[in-house]
Amino acid sequence: MVINESILHSVGAEIKEYKPTENLFCEGDSPHYYYQIITGEVKLNNYSEEGKEFIQNILTDGQSCGESILFIDKPYPMNAEAITDCQVLRLHKSVFFTLLSESSELCMEINSFLSQRLYYKFIMMQNISSQSPSTRLKGLMDYLKSFQDDERPYSFMVPLTRQQMASLTGLCVETAIRTIKHMEKDKIVKIENRKILY
Repeated sequence: MVINESILHSVGAEIKEYKPTENLFCEGDSPHYYYQIITGEVKLNNYSEEGKEFIQNILTDGQSCGESILFIDKPYPMNAEAITDCQVLRLHKSVFFTLLSESSELCMEINSFLSQRLYYKFIMMQNISSQSPSTRLKGLMDYLKSFQDDERPYSFMVPLTRQQMASLTGLCVETAIRTIKHMEKDKIVKIENRKILY
């Protein structure tokens, strides 16, 4: 969790509900709010001129979205779209900044969270620049698994669909599926009940 929900409630954050495919914000919108997910999944995405979706990140309970854009005077460069039914805390950015100015501890937590996001972007940029689909997919799984303590093989169940993995790595879904099957043959992943264990 980025900011304790009770703190957000105490300063007037409102709960907004979103259905799947509804946008919290759209590419080109001006940022006016801090958004933190209570429950549900949200994807940050863009669409190419040909209509192909590129997913930048998938966020879930306790994570915030679009917060880094609040610090600059620029429009959102991506959409935030609900994947599932979502409950989201929304706090006006002026109150968000007041909150940060009054708590150095909260400021450090936000800095840590933003640094983590930046780290993810660097890892993903490095992997996406590879021509090898297995390198791209393995890089994504390495990053996701890095948040759990158990590093044994097959101890991590990848919480993404194959379509989401393809979109996050810039691959077409057929290539992702084929590559994951090769990775299973090479004993990099194990597939049980259609779930990928890494």
